[in-house]
Parts: sequence; C-alpha cells; structure tokens
Amino acid sequence: MEDASSLVLYVNGKKFCVDNPDPEDTLLQFLREKCSLKGTKLGCAEGGCGACTVMVSEWNETEGKILHYAVNACLARLVSMHGKSVITVEGIGSTKTKLHVVQERLAKSHGSQCGFCTPGIVMSMYTLLRNSPQPTQEDLMSALEGNLCRCTGYRPILEGFSQFTNMSCAMGDNCCKVKGPGSNSKPADKQEEPTPQNVYDASQEPIFPPELKLKAFHKEFRHYRGERVEWYRPVELKELLKLKKQYPSARLVCGNTEVGVEVKFKGLHYPVIIAPTHVEELNQVEVGETGVWFGASVTLTKMEKVLEEQIHSLPEHATRIYSEIIEMLKWFAGRQIRNVSSIAGNLMTASPISDLNPLYLAAGVKIKVMSADRGAREITLDGNFFISYRKIAVEPDEVLISVHIPQTSRCEFFAGYKQAHRKGDDIATVNSGIRVKMDKTMKKVEEISLAFGGMAPITKTCPQTSAALVGREWDEALLEEAIKCLKEDLPLADGAPGGMINYRKTLTISFFFKFYETVKYRISKLQSSGENGPKPDLSCIERLERGPTKGIQIYQEDTENASACWKALPAHSAELQCSGEAQYVDDLPTYTDELYMALVFSSKAHARILSIDASEAMKCSGVRSCLTAKDVPGSNNTGLFGDELIFAADEVTAHGQVIGAVIADSQKHAQLAAKKVRVEYENLPALITIQDAIKANSFHGDRVLVKGDVEEGFTQAEHILSGEISVGGQDHFYLETHSVLCVPSDHGEMEIFSSTQDVSLVQFAAARALKVPSNRIHVRTKRLGGGFGGKESQSTYLALPAAIACRRHEVPIRCMLDRDEDMIITGGRHPYLAKYKVGFNSDGKIIACDVQLYSNAGNSLDLSIGVNDRALTSIDNAYNIANMRVQGWMCKTNIVSNTAFRGFGGPQGMFFMEHIISEISSKLKIEDTKIREMHLYQEGDCTHYKQPIINCNISKCWQQVLQQSDYETRKAEVIKYNSQNRYRKRGICAMPTKYGIAFGVTFLNQAAALVHIYKDGYVLLSHGGIEMGQGVFTKMIQVVSNALDIPASKIHTMEVSTTTVANTSPTAASTGSDLNGAAVLNACEKLKERLKPFVDAKPDGKWEDWVNDAYFARVSLSATGYYATPDLYMDYSTSTGTPYAYFSFGAAVTEVEIDCLTGDHQLIRTDIVMDVGKSLNPAIDIGQIEGAFVQGYGWLCLEQVKMMASTGTMLTCGPGNYKIPGFSNIPQEFNVTLLKDVPNVKAVYSSKAVGEPPLFLSASAFFAIKSAVKAARAEAGEDLNFIFNAPCTPERIRMACVDRLSSEFASSYDPNIPPTSFFIQP
Repeated sequence: MEDASSLVLYVNGKKFCVDNPDPEDTLLQFLREKCSLKGTKLGCAEGGCGACTVMVSEWNETEGKILHYAVNACLARLVSMHGKSVITVEGIGSTKTKLHVVQERLAKSHGSQCGFCTPGIVMSMYTLLRNSPQPTQEDLMSALEGNLCRCTGYRPILEGFSQFTNMSCAMGDNCCKVKGPGSNSKPADKQEEPTPQNVYDASQEPIFPPELKLKAFHKEFRHYRGERVEWYRPVELKELLKLKKQYPSARLVCGNTEVGVEVKFKGLHYPVIIAPTHVEELNQVEVGETGVWFGASVTLTKMEKVLEEQIHSLPEHATRIYSEIIEMLKWFAGRQIRNVSSIAGNLMTASPISDLNPLYLAAGVKIKVMSADRGAREITLDGNFFISYRKIAVEPDEVLISVHIPQTSRCEFFAGYKQAHRKGDDIATVNSGIRVKMDKTMKKVEEISLAFGGMAPITKTCPQTSAALVGREWDEALLEEAIKCLKEDLPLADGAPGGMINYRKTLTISFFFKFYETVKYRISKLQSSGENGPKPDLSCIERLERGPTKGIQIYQEDTENASACWKALPAHSAELQCSGEAQYVDDLPTYTDELYMALVFSSKAHARILSIDASEAMKCSGVRSCLTAKDVPGSNNTGLFGDELIFAADEVTAHGQVIGAVIADSQKHAQLAAKKVRVEYENLPALITIQDAIKANSFHGDRVLVKGDVEEGFTQAEHILSGEISVGGQDHFYLETHSVLCVPSDHGEMEIFSSTQDVSLVQFAAARALKVPSNRIHVRTKRLGGGFGGKESQSTYLALPAAIACRRHEVPIRCMLDRDEDMIITGGRHPYLAKYKVGFNSDGKIIACDVQLYSNAGNSLDLSIGVNDRALTSIDNAYNIANMRVQGWMCKTNIVSNTAFRGFGGPQGMFFMEHIISEISSKLKIEDTKIREMHLYQEGDCTHYKQPIINCNISKCWQQVLQQSDYETRKAEVIKYNSQNRYRKRGICAMPTKYGIAFGVTFLNQAAALVHIYKDGYVLLSHGGIEMGQGVFTKMIQVVSNALDIPASKIHTMEVSTTTVANTSPTAASTGSDLNGAAVLNACEKLKERLKPFVDAKPDGKWEDWVNDAYFARVSLSATGYYATPDLYMDYSTSTGTPYAYFSFGAAVTEVEIDCLTGDHQLIRTDIVMDVGKSLNPAIDIGQIEGAFVQGYGWLCLEQVKMMASTGTMLTCGPGNYKIPGFSNIPQEFNVTLLKDVPNVKAVYSSKAVGEPPLFLSASAFFAIKSAVKAARAEAGEDLNFIFNAPCTPERIRMACVDRLSSEFASSYDPNIPPTSFFIQP
C-alpha cells in the first residue's frame, strides 16, 4: 500500500497513482489537465449547473456493497477520491467504438443543441440507471434537477430519457404510437420502439475495480500537503478529535460543497482541512424508538433514503417531521450536491438561509458533540444554538458526532416551508419549520416552536410568539395573536442584506397562516368522519405539485425528396456532444510552453484610477507579467464605435471593466496573482439605473418613429390611459463562458481560437490592437457552447488582452473566464423603462399611442443603437395601430455595456404594447384576447414605418393555436377554478408575435461560402455561420445535400475561419441560415453547372464518376458563393423603410397557476403554433422554438439581475444567485406545431428564420400570471389596473396579490423599485 501522502484512484477503468497531490486541486482539473478527458466541462465552479457531472463509485464497508453516485467534479477535491473509481462521459461510450444507450438516446431525441451541458446530463442519467435500471419519472426529474441547459427548453431531454422509465411516453394513451398514424402528430425524433440495441442493460457495464475493495483504501489515515493547504483524512474518532484539538480553526469537509464555494468566490483561505468521511462513528445510522440517530458524515441522500424507509414502516403520525424533511430535500440543491453533502454541514456552517436548520430547531433535534479533552455532550437545538452570523454554541475543538431526528406524537403537527426565487435547486428567500403539540382534546396548544431562515443573520426562533400561543385554542384569535407576535419576533430593518423586506415579512405570516389552516384541517379530519366534517379551502394548504412533462410536436417532412433537406435529422455533432468528444475552445490540446491569463477588473462603478500596483502579484509563484494599457502595441481603443478601451487607463466607468491581465504558468497561479493587484481609486458619481440617467440627462442618443397624427388621435379617443412599466435585463448564461487560445507564428501571424459569434470582428480588432495587418490574424471557431448574442461583440473583451499577452511573450496564451467573471465583465439584455399614453374607444380599439422607451445601454454604445432601433420597429408586435409615436432613448450609465441578446430589443418593445393591451382590458373589462384579435395585421397592411406585410400568416397562427389549445373551454375552466379557490389562482393567455428578419445595419446582410468537392466525391463546406446550438452547420449540410443531390454523409463542415471565408457577418439576427444558406446554394449552383456536362454524358453514372471525370477534365471543383439581401433600407428622418426581408409569425397559449400566499407559480400548459416557412429541419426548428420560449420565460418570469445599490457591484454572478429555468420550470404540457403549407420565397428553400421570433411567445406566461393575479385582486376588491413589472418574481406576484396578510406590510411597498436600499435592478 502507498504511503499516506499518495493517492490512488481509477478513471474509466485505468489506475492512476498520484504522489503528493495538491489539496486545492479539484477532480475536474485532474480529469481535464492530467487525464486529458475534456468531455467533463467547467460551467460554474460552484456545483450549480451540472456540466461537470461524473459518476463516482466506492466500496462501502458498512453496507458491503458498491455505491454509485453523481458528483460535481468542479467541487470535489482530488484528494477526496482516494480509493474510488470515477467514470466520465468518455468512459461509457464513444463514436469511435460504440455509444452508450444513454448517449444514443439523447442524440436521437434532439436533446443536445450547443452540447456544452450534454456530458453532464448524460452522466446524471447514466448514474441513475446504474442505481435504478428502470426508474420512475420522479426519479428522472430528481436525477436531473442539478443540471442546467440554456438551449433546448428541456422537453426533448426528458422525452428521450423517458424511454428508460416505467412510463416510456408521458402522453400515455394519447401517445402517437398508441393512436396510430391517423393522429397527424409525431415526436420530433420519430422515436423508435425499444430494441435490444437501445434498451439499457446493466450487465454490460464495466466492473468495479476489485482492488478498491481492499480495506487499506478505507481504513488508512491520509495526509496531503500542497502549496497553501494541508488535508487530513482520519479513519478513527480519536484521530479526528486529536486533529481538531491541534487545529481548532480547521474546517471539517465532507462534500466540499460549502467550503469549495467560499474559497473560490469569497476569497476565503483554510490552511488546514479535515475530512471526517471515513470515521466509522460518523457514518452510522441508529434507528430507535424515539427517532433516528444519524452520524454527522451521513449524506443527505442517505438520510433521505433512511427517512423514507421509516415513513413506510411507521404510523403516519410518528413520521411527520421525516416527511417534511424529505419534502424540503426535494428543493435542496441538486442531486449531485445531496449525494456528498453531510447532515452536519448545514448545522456547522450555520448558514442563515439553510433549508434544514429551521426544521431542526422547530423539531427539537438533538446533537452529540465531542472533544478530545472534555468528552461528549448532547445539545438540544433551540434559540440559543445559533449565536450570531456563522457562529454556533459548539466549541472550536468540538466535533459534531451525530444528529437525532425525533418522531412525532399523534397530537403533534409539523410543517416546513420554503420560498425561493426559483422552484427547485435554489437558496431560500425565507424558510421555516413550525411544530405544534396539542393537548389530548386537540383543542389547546401545549407546545409550539417556530423557526425561520432568511429573517436575520441566524436561523431565528420566535420565543414571544411561542409563549403567547401556549394554552390557547387553535382558532382565529390565535391566528391574529400569532401575526401580531411574529411581526415583533421577526423585525427586518430597511436595507437588510438580501432586500425584499416587506415580501420577507409577508412570507413569515403567510407561512404561519398555511400552517394554521393545515393543522385546523388535519384536526378536523381526525375528529370528524366522512362528509360531516368541515370543508375548508384547501388552496392554502396543498402544494403546487408538478406531474410528468409531456407534449406533442406536429410538423411536415418532405419524405418524397431523396436529399437530407426538409427532414428532422439529428444535429451534425449530436453524437460527438453526447459522448464528450465535441471540442470547444478550452478543450484544445495544451501547448507545452503555454501560459494562462487572468483578468484584473474594476471594483468600482465610476472612479478615477490613481495607481495600479502589481508588485505583490509579480512575487507570486509562476507569474510572468502583469499587462496594462501601456503594454498595448497598437491602439488601446476598441469597441464598435471606438468608445471602449481594452484596458482602462485613467478612469473606470463600470464595475467589471477590464484594467489589466496577469500572465502565469497556470490558471491557479494567474488567478491568485490577479487578486493581489492593487488598484487605488478616487470615487466619482455613478449612474446605475435608467432613472439615474434620466435625472442626469445622460444619453448616448435617441431615435423616433411616427405614424399618423397622434395628437389628433388622442382628441378622438373615448378613453385615455397613461403610465409607466419596466422590464429587467437578463444574463446570457451560455454554459460555455468566454474562452480564447492565442498561438503565435512567424511573420507577425497569430492564430486565435475564440468562442465568438463574429470571427471577423475579433480579427480586425486584434489587428488594430497588435498594430499588424489583418491578414496576419487567423481567427477560428469550431463551435460555441451557447451564444444568444453575448459572444457577438464582447468576445473581444477576452480575445484582445490574450492577443496582447501572446505578442508580449510569444507563446500560446489561454483563458476561459470563470462564471462569475463572465457575468461581471460582460453585459446582457437591455433593461427598459416605458412611459406611455394610449387613447382607445369603449370597444377596445386603440386610436393613438405615444411611447417613450428608455434602455440602459451602459458605459459604451456597443450594439445599443441596433437594439434601440429594433425595439422601435417592433413595438407594434402584431398589431395595426392607426396613430403611433415611439421614441427610444439609450441611457448612458456606469454599468458594463449591455449588448445583443436573442430578440435584440424586439421583445422589450413588444412587451410594452402587450402591457398596454392588458391595461385597456382591465379598464374596459373586455377580454384581452378580443382586443388583440381586433388589431391583428392583415395581408398588405403597413407597419408604423410603412413596410407592407406580405404573406401575413399571423391570423393563421392565431386561429390554429386557439383551436388546438381548446382556449375557450379552458378559459371557462380557469374562471371556475378561480371561483372555488381563494389562495390559488390560474390564468390563461393567448399571445401573437411578429418578428422582422434582417440585420438592422444593411451592410451586414451579406454572406459568403466556399465549397470544395474532393475528387473522391466528398464535400467540404465552409461558410460564415457559427455553430452555437442553433443547427446552422446541420442545415447548411442539408442545403448542399439537396443542391448537389448527394447524401448528407458525404458533406462535412470543420469550422468557421477567417482564412476560408473573409469579411463574415456575425452569426446573429436569426439570419445565419438565410444568409449563409443562400451563399452556399449560390456556390453549389456554380458547381452543379460545371458538373452538368459530365452528368449529361453519363446520365446513369454516379456522383463519384461525374466528380472524377470533371477532375481529369481540369474543371474546378471549388466554388465561392455569395449573397446579399436585396431592397433593405431605413430612413428614420421620414419614418419610412423596409428594414426587414420578411416577417416570421407565431402564437401561443399558456396556462399557469400561482400560489397567492407565497408568489410561487408553475406553468401548466403551453401550446405554440409557429410559422417557419418550409422547415429545412423540423426537429431543429422545434428545438429552437422550445428553447427560445423557455429562455424568454426566464427573462420575464424568473431571472433578475441585481446590483448593489451603494456601489453598482453585480450581485447576480453565478447559478447560486442567478436562476435560469430548470427542468422543473418548463410547462408540464408543451405542444409545438409548425404551420403547414406556408412557403417563404424570401429565404433559402422556402424556409424561415427561427432563432429569435419565438422568444416573445413566452410573454403568454407572464400575462397569464398577471391574469391570475388579477383574479386574486378582483376577489379582494383591489384595482385591476396595477403596476406589474417584469420579471414577475415571487416577490412581485405575492405583493400584488393583496390580502389581509400582505396588507400588514404593503403600505411601504413600491412595485417600481425593490423595497430596500440593499440592491437595485439596473
């Protein structure tokens, strides 16, 4: 056996022996850097996205069996892997050998788009099958809840993996395979019946290495020492106690899920770490007559399993605490975290928002602690346990040994509550545990304990409330007394960390109200029988429950055509992505002499730079240089308008602005040194919000569009409404952060591998920065792990410093931003404020509309002019309004410049028009659907900038979605449901959309292509369309397949490169397939014409014959293609133009349900009908529609960008505090139909753009939520015209549902701004 400082682990069956491993190294670093297994990705470094998921297997001595569990490799320390086996995505299957059934299933179900998240999702599913070969749908959702995907909308992933569950089709009897071919519908992947090749067979899995069953791996003390950290792994209790005595400030770590985040993102340093994972006493579980004793190192997953076993074996009344703990664990982080987090972790870290600590306090949980000198003692958890922030009543030298979770008596009732920003895998806004013990008559309170998280720096008990309620009857008087006392027990000062003061206060009494009604109901059930008992309103008791996801996708395929075109083919790289073989920038092989770059960025929103001191950084290990503005060889000015700097020099104008770059021999050394660069500032006044800019008259500029006579229209209107409404920003949250690798060459050449949507922009910007001709810069992009506009212009923020460093050192330079860096340094979707005035008649007809739009552009122009223009031209959405004036102002503020984001300002403009329609509907009490319908554009109508609408299919989409969704019937059902439920309300909304296709800047509407036919008949295709998950590579191959009449298998695309196609336009504006497809088709037509004589000469010949003959006849088999969209122009001075080549149309119906007491909500069903012309690839287009909808839903209903009010510091900088939709957030029923028989003559092969147009259909969810809120307000007698800004967070939903509980705090609630000075929404 190796010595105590060596480490042995197996990776994909291969043994690795590591001498003196560094305790700071993660498993992910080892896999990627030492094993060259690049399939496991870095997405966030905090265990919040699941991209790094792998399966770990170990021999459990106690249970005598092998345990398989998914873990986040980004958090797992390498040293914790001693004696374990790790399986990565490469270890289960490969395109070079054979794909695993999980990989194959996901690829065929179109469940991978950009592919960056895919390996992690594959490994979560794989681990589930290793533990449960035929899991339930609930098991499936639980296994995937720790994984995020920004592209797909999740539905195809769930559909693909559902084949492995005990319910292979979520449609049940409505499955297309049950109903037969007459159903006129089919899954997007034409899912085949299970065969021996695609059914999971556990017997074929690799065996666990027998060597790892040796006791020596589990029973030997380990000690590892690194540059800065020592790691101890004792195996006996006495060793553990001795170590804790020797190092009382040492952190005890089991899963590293808390400490890993603290070290990475909070800059904390723990020189000594002790891992108690192998101490037998801390892993024991003892079931007793009064409860269960859990060893402190027992994982949350194991605790969940043991408690479930107890629930099945004991009477219901005895397990009420157990049930609530299990329910809480459903929403506690992801499965990967729960698999390694210990029961002791939450207690000992003393987080004030821990989900379990309030339950422990309310339940009267006991713990046993022990020290080397004083022995053991028991502590009952009560209000004295948590002393202050992160301080508990345990001595520094004491170790938590075990935790006792008690049973409950028949007269005891217990409940746990949690409200977070996102349902599932989110930290709590407020959580609570409440226990009451009634007397034997079930009338009076004997004991009651209440504990709350999120209301103080500690988990807080409520002694005053408890004392006041003991001895009282469980009636309305008790409820009123509890509300009064809770307000005093749980004060929350304005400006308290976390903000949302009034909402958090409201949640505390809402939780108690839920508990009060629950106990009252349960007592009544115990004391009465049958129908004689009371019938309470269960809407305040029952939880929002989610069923399995299901859906139907309806589309046409061209089955008569032999080519690959117009067919639902899997994406070109789907199998590579599912096997982890797809290569992204940071997956490129490491050069032996390469260096790593870390950026230094501003900590101030606006300040003068007095000095930059890199002396301490230069002393750090491995550091080569620190670069600033003075080190730029060429121009330090950059940006689309030259108003940005590569490195800020004299002044910073935003938090996150790049100031310098540290170059070192490793990522760890570079990042540590970057933190030691000291910048001295002199603060200057900062403008953060739109309101700040308006007040200071700080604008980049404005534009205006006018149609008709607005003032005359107002004089004719019967009603006038005015107001203002805002919609927030959004982070792109592509799973692959910005990445770059620069490689020097001779002649001043440089190769730049960049995760960019615009290779030409990087090329020309780098040439200017380096002061070299552009033909010396070669920019290459193979694929992106998501883009959504965020990598269009701001990829230079990383590429240019790296290029400068590369020129300085003349060695390869690599950098991939960490998630927090990416979110701090780059901008997102523009927040908007609208001030409006609208005139309308009593029938709902809009006569005149005047809107002023204000966007938060940030500290530079970037793409804000184009975003502003798109908002102005899209504000009509799908409606013909006679008189309209819209003016857009671009606010200049001190935040990082906002940039392109899917929709590019269009959705913001559309949102304001839909808000206006909603307000008219409330004012007139006319259904909003009727108002929308009366204004829909018809064929030949002109927009407010005088562009005729040709082939107007909006009415077709509208009527079809109303019919397919059974809108009228379900609307009546919603009304009936709302009349029967006071505290749960439903809403339903139908929403149309119209989206113009073209770049707003005319010169960008061009593309080129290069097609090579090799003499063996294989084709290499090059064009300017960057593959980022939207399927442009696949669609272009399909275009070539049809144009040249050859199979897709003969066609390949390698990458986008500035050396093969020059002067490319960015892949953006949904034009990727239109522009590049037309250019590709142009090239193919040239080649086809050249081959025609050889085809005519051998009409019965084969493709290879014709190509070979042409080669020997010395006919060129290479051709360039080119296309420029014709007849585009826009003149804002006359409000006239044709800025768009054509329009895409769509319509959606969404039904939602809200919890009026908490602000929680869920999507019940969404139906979408989308006009995509004649789809080049229906499966890809449906994937784009679903993904756009879910991303838009995130923007309007979930995702909230927050900044520190006092400093402009970004607060939402990772998945821990910025929540994109997860698997459990999508519609339970998700149906998509592609409109039939609507060819589009303006694009390649009659297709239409699809990337951005569907995004705004997500507004159907927002306005359905608003409709549900209106129902709650109507029942409470409140005004139906109310401010309801986006995103409609739980806070905004709850505080808009005014009732007697929220009224306790609503007097100071302002929906226009967060009710606190702690954070702001820019």
